[in-house]
Amino acid sequence: MTNMSTPSIEYSDSNYQQQLDAKVSGFRDALGVLVGCSVEVYPSAPLNFRMRAEFRIWHEDGSAHYAMNSPGEKRPYIIDDFPIGGTLINRLMPLLLHAINANPVLSKRLFSAEFLTTTRGEALVTLIYHRPLDEIWESEARRLQMALDIGIIGRSRKQKVVLTQDYVTETLTVQGRDYLYQQVESGFTQPNANINVKMLTWASECCSVIGKDSDLLELYCGNGNFTAVLAQHYRQVLATEVSKVSVASAQTNFQQNAVSNVTVVRLSSEEITQALNGDRPFRRLKEIDLGSYGFSTIFVDPPRAGLDDDTLKLVSQFESVLYISCNPDTLMPNLSVLAKTHEIRKVAVFDQFPWTHHLESAVLLKRRN
Repeated sequence: MTNMSTPSIEYSDSNYQQQLDAKVSGFRDALGVLVGCSVEVYPSAPLNFRMRAEFRIWHEDGSAHYAMNSPGEKRPYIIDDFPIGGTLINRLMPLLLHAINANPVLSKRLFSAEFLTTTRGEALVTLIYHRPLDEIWESEARRLQMALDIGIIGRSRKQKVVLTQDYVTETLTVQGRDYLYQQVESGFTQPNANINVKMLTWASECCSVIGKDSDLLELYCGNGNFTAVLAQHYRQVLATEVSKVSVASAQTNFQQNAVSNVTVVRLSSEEITQALNGDRPFRRLKEIDLGSYGFSTIFVDPPRAGLDDDTLKLVSQFESVLYISCNPDTLMPNLSVLAKTHEIRKVAVFDQFPWTHHLESAVLLKRRN
């Protein structure tokens, strides 16, 4: 490939603040008359904030290169560095690429490289190929794994080769307490660890004033990222998640953080709505007495599509609603519906993805008397 150019982004503190101000201004304008309270703003570090990254591997002139795609474009561009990546990712990138270029077994038909790192120095690299992986590849990959002191996974069509383990364990300190999180290679994790801590702290402070004599329902709990922190503020927590990988990680995370008052069920938001409304029974709930729960709070962190109409009806029945959103475009219509029954008490934005148009937000709502 020739004439590959890197999009020009000047990473600087002044440019960062400018792009954040523009995003926050657009968010405030979208809120309009829905909210009368101020919007809390939580900025990110401008550089070295991403704990995971995915790169194309582009082969040209006999060498492999890291490459990425600009939004809306199919042709990738070669990159020499990755300023927004964590320090560990940036340290490993040239070392890994040098080793790949020096080894025909590792470089042959290598298509992609994915990094998953932690703030405490763990790294897991997934190498994805357009060819089957054999014992020779595994032998060479084990040498590389030992040389770089990382974990390596090999993937190809219908094949996954895990050399040691397929996860890292992150440690996050929230309100003076350390929380351990198993983060699986194929599962969703928050990419910006420092912003994640700010989000967890904000959510915990919101829930701390509700009291321990009530219960929490959480939809879309993932690997228990929020659940592990919020459980301390409630008598019981019922959490739902559809991904088997995430449910298994959540169970692990509750165990290693000594969280014993959470029950996780593998149900979608639509299914738990049907169960709570008594519309139909579910075998996965046969050991759970829904009548024993006294829910005061519902916590939702939905996908980009937001909440569907039936789930919105369920959410509107709760005294307190904590809504984390990754998409203001779907948050605003949802808030317009909830504002009919609830008052918006707190709003915050978290710059999870600097240098992009994405903005994470959080809203606390209280049911009107």
